[in-house]
Amino acid sequence: MTKKTKEIIPVIGLAKPRGVWSVVTKALPGQLIFVSGLLSKDEAGEIVGAGDITAQTEQVLKNLVTALASADATLEDIVRVDVYVRDIKQFDKIHAVRAKYFLKDPPASTMVEVSGMTDERCLIEINAIAVIP
Repeated sequence: MTKKTKEIIPVIGLAKPRGVWSVVTKALPGQLIFVSGLLSKDEAGEIVGAGDITAQTEQVLKNLVTALASADATLEDIVRVDVYVRDIKQFDKIHAVRAKYFLKDPPASTMVEVSGMTDERCLIEINAIAVIP
């Protein structure tokens, strides 16, 4: 039996998210995992998908899967992500990719547009908080 590490709390009185996130996620008792902001870099540190938000989002989420695995966690254990983007108009493309990774009970999420990142070719950065039993 798998122990639950989060619970999605339904919120009455707020609009349903139009993207892939939950308004309120309750972390259940367990260990917290904090993942720093990840860019669309491959294992060699090279930027993947320069100029392509879909490719960069895909790489960032693959990197997130890898980072979580190092702590014996999965995407299902994430309770919150913060997403930093260079162009908020890419929201729908970003969430189309997120929908492939967060299949059920997506985490709480904030997305903001920023003027720059540590590498000017990067269009998106995501950090995460997860809870494992």
